[in-house]
Amino acid sequence: MKASYGKLMMWFFLITDALTFSAFLGAYGYHRFTHFSDWPIADEVFTHFPFIHGHYPLFYVALMTFILIMSSVTMVLAVHAGHHMNKKGVIIWMFLTIVGGITFLGSQAWEWYHFIKGTEKGALLIPSGEHGQKRVAHYVGAHDSYHDDENYESKLLSQDQGLDLVQAEYLDGQAVPKDLLKKNDKGEFIYAEQIFGAPLTGEYAFRYNEYGHTTFSNFFYFITGFHGFHVFTGVLLNIVIFINVLNGVYHRRGHYEMVEKVGLYWHFVDLVWVFVFTFFYLV
Repeated sequence: MKASYGKLMMWFFLITDALTFSAFLGAYGYHRFTHFSDWPIADEVFTHFPFIHGHYPLFYVALMTFILIMSSVTMVLAVHAGHHMNKKGVIIWMFLTIVGGITFLGSQAWEWYHFIKGTEKGALLIPSGEHGQKRVAHYVGAHDSYHDDENYESKLLSQDQGLDLVQAEYLDGQAVPKDLLKKNDKGEFIYAEQIFGAPLTGEYAFRYNEYGHTTFSNFFYFITGFHGFHVFTGVLLNIVIFINVLNGVYHRRGHYEMVEKVGLYWHFVDLVWVFVFTFFYLV
């Protein structure tokens, strides 16, 4: 049986789109191993879970992946129902596919929000003395201190470690250099400059973040955002096809090929996420 013109064009589009994603993920992989020493560890970055306080590494993104894969299953069932001219079955399974897509998009938005917001501890910005540049000291929970590439430990500095206490103040019982502190409205010493999450706006946007090398956050926003746009487009296409199914358009035509075409696109989006998930969260 010959494939229709519409199916062929969909396959051509998916092949070119696959090449685009391959280039993006290949570039990510190159930078990932070029900056291996200061690249964030996914288990330490993606630890949030809705309505539950605690450390749950990758639990939420695993749930997102499960939801998207299940939406691919419901799409298969919708196509199967269409082959048997089962209008009711197509309606049910396409509706569930749309719900799955919208749920995934909402979950991704929630994940972005927490990635932008960051953790309670954040990171310190330390003057490097070079053209106003700053070093980022990342918080390490195991040591309850901030560390940067030069192994700076701002909360563990003491007189025994050679800190001139004339140039220091105390914060939380620890001696901290004055140039890292300022006073708040209550006259209490606090860290002068801290950064939380990976800001998209403001002075530090795309320049500093609390997680690690800025290239990671830039790739994260770009690639997951690009994939999210594909999911959003797929949801819109599914809604249009779903409305046509409700109105009996394809039943009158005698076939549900449009459901199959949009199904190809939806399966592609799900497959791409498997690679995005692997590159960003597992490798």
